[in-house]
Amino acid sequence: MRTHAQAVVIGGGVIGCSILYHLTKMGWTDVVLLERSELTSGSTWHAAANIHGLHDNNNITRIQNYTMDLYNALEAETGQSCGVFQPGSLYLAQTEAREHQLRLQAAKAKYYGLPFREVSRAEAEELHPLVNYDGIRCIMFEENGGNVDPSGVTNAYAVGARQNGAEIIRFCPVTGTEQQADGSWVVRTEKGDIATQWVINAAGLWGREVAALAGLKLPLQPTEHQYFVTETIAEIAGMDRRLPSVADRDGEYYLRQEGKGLLVGAYEKDMRFWAEDGTPQGFGHELFADDLGRIEDNMMRAIDRVPAVGEAGIKRVINGPMIWSPDSNVLFGPVPELSNYFCCNGIIPGFSQSGGMGLLAADWIVTGETRYDMFAWDMARFGNWADAAFTKARVRDQYANRFKIHFPNEEREAGRAVRTRPVYEVQKDMGAVFGLNYGWEHPLYFGDTVGAKDETHGFTRQGWWDIVGRECKMLRDSAGIIDISNFAKYRVKGAGAEAWLNALFANTMPKTVGRSCLTPLIGVRGGIAGDFTVTRLGEDEFWIIGSGMAERYHQRFFKEVPIPNGTTFESQTVEMCGFNVAGPKSRDMLQRLTNTSLATEDFPFMRSKWIELAGVNVLALRVSFTGDLGWELHCATADQARLYAALIAAGKDVGAGPVGSRALMSLRIEKGYGSWSREYSPEYWPQEVGLDRLCKMDKEFLNKSAVAETLAKTPREYLVILALDPAQTDASHADATGGEPIFKDGKGIGRVTSGAYGYSVGQSLALGFVKGVQPGDTVEVMVLGTSHKAVVLAEPPFDPKGEKLRA
Repeated sequence: MRTHAQAVVIGGGVIGCSILYHLTKMGWTDVVLLERSELTSGSTWHAAANIHGLHDNNNITRIQNYTMDLYNALEAETGQSCGVFQPGSLYLAQTEAREHQLRLQAAKAKYYGLPFREVSRAEAEELHPLVNYDGIRCIMFEENGGNVDPSGVTNAYAVGARQNGAEIIRFCPVTGTEQQADGSWVVRTEKGDIATQWVINAAGLWGREVAALAGLKLPLQPTEHQYFVTETIAEIAGMDRRLPSVADRDGEYYLRQEGKGLLVGAYEKDMRFWAEDGTPQGFGHELFADDLGRIEDNMMRAIDRVPAVGEAGIKRVINGPMIWSPDSNVLFGPVPELSNYFCCNGIIPGFSQSGGMGLLAADWIVTGETRYDMFAWDMARFGNWADAAFTKARVRDQYANRFKIHFPNEEREAGRAVRTRPVYEVQKDMGAVFGLNYGWEHPLYFGDTVGAKDETHGFTRQGWWDIVGRECKMLRDSAGIIDISNFAKYRVKGAGAEAWLNALFANTMPKTVGRSCLTPLIGVRGGIAGDFTVTRLGEDEFWIIGSGMAERYHQRFFKEVPIPNGTTFESQTVEMCGFNVAGPKSRDMLQRLTNTSLATEDFPFMRSKWIELAGVNVLALRVSFTGDLGWELHCATADQARLYAALIAAGKDVGAGPVGSRALMSLRIEKGYGSWSREYSPEYWPQEVGLDRLCKMDKEFLNKSAVAETLAKTPREYLVILALDPAQTDASHADATGGEPIFKDGKGIGRVTSGAYGYSVGQSLALGFVKGVQPGDTVEVMVLGTSHKAVVLAEPPFDPKGEKLRA
């Protein structure tokens, strides 16, 4: 066994072997995989191993298709069969919402050039004659869907990795992981120790236990999961081809051919947790006792759809463990609080994603960043607030509703509330409907009744659409009070504060006390890793505001630039709260609460002051994400309730009131403002999103050489604002929400990143990236998966010259 390695992968399931393989493909050949038992132990060996390419997230679609394409190439490269069957997959829609989802996925497939298309009932009956298609509204066919052999795929990755120089050691449990002073690690085993630059936790069912060796607690929880295989079905035995799989997600089961019978699996409502206090060390290739009664309702729906299931006997039942994260996505990426410790845990559709997951993990470890923005997977989306109770509640919800559509703007209630501010109960009594942002409850909108709930969801305009419209119009006509406490807030203080911030951010930091600037944070590949507002509070003190959900994510970048001795950097997100008061009457409203002059000549745009407001010490910034006249007001958390009460009372005198984040989404789109993780991400270059002017190339800053390379290139695409045809959006009762492809003359030219109705401008709007078009051109946005005409605007429809913002 080697005593030194570039990386040690812990876990010999399909994901660990894929990561090992992809590391070797990127040139890291001095790598080792440690497996506590035999390869495929845990969840891998008993997986149903279905593969499919389409996902609601565009980047996950890209890596799932990479994975599907890889399997045949892997067989050819290694000589190891992956047991690939690709007879296709039929997707059935019983409801209007599912039809909307499938049509949107078909539009995305066309944009990405993927084989996913609608078929008639007659063609579907030819493809799969055992299915009863009564009651089906829409049928889609994915030509390369199917399944693989779990052991074959895992061993193919292992063979490929060994051929490239990697070492795999079986029956070698890890007993310790110890970080060294230089950031490297020592991995301890009963067979000896390995000194390594990187530790990669891909331990599957034992991911929690392996993480604990490094002092890390991961939000993971295993469950039981059952599927069964029927005896031989005569109709299948008589066929000379393999039947496509059936995705009847409204029926809440999955079904495909297995041998000469059918495999049927379900995510039942009466689910079961397993190993709540830790996965047993001796567990490996065991299964649980059958309990088909729990999935009887799902089975009956499968029998109604495919009667042959009910006519055949059951050959075997598989009831084995799976391990879940709170949102059923993988916990992926380097741990922000540790050096060189990579997690890849909680994978559910492992065989659809194994190749892409291995590729992106190798990307991140070798180059420092993934080629695609994968924040949806980033482990940094959860913090310590995601405790065991929250995790179990969310996993229960995710499992029991595995095939339920996750609609745009939908906020599920399970496990909440976790983190609340002092005004939470007050807002609830005012009718606030809450969403979740990095654990924090924040108002989405204010309903008409106390304890209002966001009860309806869909791809079309929902019951809250008019309520949000009233909030938008109130702010634009008078003023609105928006709770922005969930924004990330930081304080940097000390003699080295200015130098450190200039070395971190692309823009030059403000020189004068009371001035603010906007600045990008540049990623390893020269893209936008973040956008921040930085305010100079004093000679040696700065205030920083960034994306709340990215607070843990951004820790990785902050650590890249050493902080000078005597300088401190502290998060203030818990200690401080904030409100944005914006609208044409915001000055009049706030002036009633302070003796500080808020007149433009005394308090210009992009300036800040500590002021007393209703007796509360407040940091006031003359800025607003609404694009209207406004101030951000930050106060100590202990003072939040007092300040809020004063703002609400003062607002009544001018016709103002509380406004939620859904209205803020509409307002910022009217102004054409981008948002992190939508318009701003490491995938996009500064000149593609209009932030190149904020990259000051006459100074040194983090990843300057990378952005210098991207700035020297021609933009691949541009961020634009689109106005959709009102007749069509009114007829479909829908707006773009994000992810919809954009076409021109039948050719895919881009995609929507954000969309909403612009209530104050009377237009359905979208922000998106396009290429090959000019302002005034007409394009097609695939809202609900159907063509909606849209015009590329030359400027934002609200206050294009920024006169209101600076008034």
